[in-house]
Amino acid sequence: MASKKYVIAKQLGGKKVITNKGEEVGRLSDVTINEKSGDLEAMVIEADEKSRIAKDLVGSDSMARIPFKAVFSVSDVIVVDETLLV
Repeated sequence: MASKKYVIAKQLGGKKVITNKGEEVGRLSDVTINEKSGDLEAMVIEADEKSRIAKDLVGSDSMARIPFKAVFSVSDVIVVDETLLV
């Protein structure tokens, strides 16, 4: 069985979110979770006003939602696959 890494949610808050092509999307504000399965569904991002990608993802509450399937890597920054955002 493959080992899993668990990260404390507090450590993720405020992390910079960038695409795999280097464009800054914003900063992680929250996550949404499927209450029945416990699976992470999306990251809620405080969008960077200069990001063309973030502008396309921003909802009526001025926050961008990124599907969790787009997350490529999490370390000092969160890297998302730009092709999975559209």
